[in-house]
Amino acid sequence: MGKGKLRKFRENETFSCLVQPTTEEVLHKDHPLKGNWHRDMFGNDHPIVLELGCGKGEYTVALGERFPEKNYIGIDIKGARLWKGAKYATTHAMANVAFLRTRVEFIESLFGPGEISEIWITFADPQERKPRKRLTHPRFLESYRRILVPDGIIHLKTDSRLLHHFTRETVLQNGLPLIEACEDIYGTGRADDLLSIQTFYEKNFLAQGIPITYLSFRLGGDKPLVEPEWDQEPYEQTYKTLTRS
Repeated sequence: MGKGKLRKFRENETFSCLVQPTTEEVLHKDHPLKGNWHRDMFGNDHPIVLELGCGKGEYTVALGERFPEKNYIGIDIKGARLWKGAKYATTHAMANVAFLRTRVEFIESLFGPGEISEIWITFADPQERKPRKRLTHPRFLESYRRILVPDGIIHLKTDSRLLHHFTRETVLQNGLPLIEACEDIYGTGRADDLLSIQTFYEKNFLAQGIPITYLSFRLGGDKPLVEPEWDQEPYEQTYKTLTRS
């Protein structure tokens, strides 16, 4: 492990906005912050918005700056990535931004029922051959539904047409309310103040001429969710993995 990464890990320990639970703290048990994020992290009752797989936290930080009336938590498993967002939030005294180093699989151990208002999924790995690992697969959606407010909103922003259409089919076949589906937010002029935030990876995708898609839907009810039956072959693509270290 390089000295730079070790330095970041050490500095991560000093950031009050960064929570790094151990596996023992969240495996089959509730973390002390579960149900208490408003009081113990933010000190207010403003809506809490999650960004899953936030990477360096660029989107989380930008949302926090543009919409100070909400609280934002970026989640990722890579501590070296989270360092950048946590460092920025600390340096700029952003009281409405926090970061959480954990796996999405542990999300129910960290947030209580109805504690989250919205969820953003930005440029997640589309998992071309492993649909159950997609962050919009029904097994994940079931967990999100248990921590979201009734009819809470999911936002998906991605360069992957495969992930976009898989998610859209999941929404439609499970009878979930689809709010919006756009296959090219810049080409159609849809990229408003909320969607025009560009991360390092998004800029790279745009430079390659890859359209950026957006989809949003409400996740309510209690009916078990199922994986959609659909033909993904028309949407398969060679996913250009960028180095995310």
